[in-house]
Amino acid sequence: MTDAPLIAILDDEPQIRHLLSQALEQAGFRTQCFARATEFEAALRRITPDACLIDLGLPDRDGLALVHRLAADSGAAIIIISGRAQVQDRVTGLELGADDYITKPFEPAEVVARIRARLRRPAMGAANRPRSLRFAGWRADFDRYLLTAPDGTETPLSHAEAEVLRLFTDNPRRLITRPQMLDSLGGTAGDSFDRAMDVRISRLRTKLGEDPRNPRLIKTIYGAGYIFLAEIT
Repeated sequence: MTDAPLIAILDDEPQIRHLLSQALEQAGFRTQCFARATEFEAALRRITPDACLIDLGLPDRDGLALVHRLAADSGAAIIIISGRAQVQDRVTGLELGADDYITKPFEPAEVVARIRARLRRPAMGAANRPRSLRFAGWRADFDRYLLTAPDGTETPLSHAEAEVLRLFTDNPRRLITRPQMLDSLGGTAGDSFDRAMDVRISRLRTKLGEDPRNPRLIKTIYGAGYIFLAEIT
């Protein structure tokens, strides 16, 4: 059980924490629960969760700001669980770096399935694929969620950014369409997925030092998708 993925649960409602923890542990995961953002952030100095379930309605911190910070600093998969059901809330959460968005009320089995799907994604480093690789002078380390520039500068990758980069490096010099991205990365078809994907690619381009007006590595094929132009070594 000690090797089971660790899921951090941040929600100020005791019943929700108990429901999620019980369902996840019955499914073979380990869990740690937190009622406040300050407790959660302090715990991140000593634990490394594989996924985080985060409620947006926190008593001591703006949940969206926490998601944004976590996406920038952690390789954990981030799943928002919130009573905010408006499309714009979902779009904003995904744009800020969340991997998925589940609205309350929810079925515990769905949450378990979503987490399993996220932790199966290619960016997590399947055993038969390289854990790190090089392209155009860059090095991507998918175990440590780290991008190293040709000059040696290291930049952390969020879980979502690593998923996108892994998809590109698995398919160099081939067109990747939006439907293919949806199938590979998961999500729900629609504007929220499209906008979230645009944001992830924009952030990845920034970390790769791309000129947004004339990117060299990630080319947009308008109306079709994207092509990753680097050779993989």
